[in-house]
Amino acid sequence: MKSVLALMVSAIVLGGVARAQTTAGGAGAAAEPDTGYVEGVAQSAFSNVKSQSYGAEAGYTIATGVQVFVEAGRIRDVATPDLGVNAQMISNSVNLMSYIVKEPVTFGVAGVKYLIPVSSKAQPYVLGGIGVARYTKDARFLVGGTDVTGSIAQYGVVLGSDLSGAFTRAMMTLGGGVMWPFRQTLIVDFQYRFGRIFADSQGINLSRAGIGVGVRF
Repeated sequence: MKSVLALMVSAIVLGGVARAQTTAGGAGAAAEPDTGYVEGVAQSAFSNVKSQSYGAEAGYTIATGVQVFVEAGRIRDVATPDLGVNAQMISNSVNLMSYIVKEPVTFGVAGVKYLIPVSSKAQPYVLGGIGVARYTKDARFLVGGTDVTGSIAQYGVVLGSDLSGAFTRAMMTLGGGVMWPFRQTLIVDFQYRFGRIFADSQGINLSRAGIGVGVRF
């Protein structure tokens, strides 16, 4: 994830240097508007369960109507059905044992955004990107309301990779939205993202819909 993000950040920085040199070289030339943006994002996440997602996004214009972007965030829960099924099997084997399962995801994506030409202030766009996601299988077991996950071996149970552990896998993102300029530099970004995490046992599909608020420069 670090290498992908580093490449995209480098592209943004180099693009800014090139634009600065071009502007400086032309007598009386004005700086190009809306060359980049940075925003914070809050979204509702819809996967196998309903959850929330938070993060940040930044982009930079590299050609007319084309931007590169990087996005990073965290989704609170994308728990797959088999996680609950496997936890239920263990819970049934021990008297009075209950369980709670979650599968949070931290992700980073880099890609390209195409700005659809329109005559209005609102700027629609579509995008696509690739990156990595790190998801954690978090199954907690309780007896009488007390968390016994750390000492579950005393009940003759050993948790495998189907119920515990953190895994890093490739992730793809497609999406679109409308960016609305508010006042001089502020932006509001109404957005939708579809993603797929290429997990080992089964791929995890997730949708995110929400809003970003930030600044353009």
